[in-house]
Amino acid sequence: MPPTSKQIRYTPLAADFKAEEFPFYWLARLHGVYTLEMERALKTVGADIPTFRILMILKQHGVLSISEITLHAVSKLPTITKTVYRLRDDGLVATSYAAHDGRVVEVSLTDAGLALIERMQLATNDIFQRAFAGLTDNQIERLNATLREMLGNLGGL
Repeated sequence: MPPTSKQIRYTPLAADFKAEEFPFYWLARLHGVYTLEMERALKTVGADIPTFRILMILKQHGVLSISEITLHAVSKLPTITKTVYRLRDDGLVATSYAAHDGRVVEVSLTDAGLALIERMQLATNDIFQRAFAGLTDNQIERLNATLREMLGNLGGL
């Protein structure tokens, strides 16, 4: 489906393009500030963003293969593999070979990983409270739906 004239205005090719009207400008700024805030908060409990991301994915989904974690984390397999083995060495996750395929490494949370999740959640709660201040449930649901649709448009679903 060809873009409408309104959509063309929001692309960098438009003659009247303004960065402040480009959604990816705001997404990039938001991501940058979010990353800085998260790094600062997680450091207080001895964690980092990759640890937070992987442990939270496992908390929600349970036992996953490294490949499945990679899909949820939207990251590269070597990066996730290296991080998972660091987390295993730190006692935060356990790894085992899948019963259905001995080549597949499955990852699960340990009690230490669950305990760190609780500390990370407490350390980062203020960030989420501030980020969503003044937004209604309906606004957040619409934002999620829009972002999900855009991700699908880019083949990320």
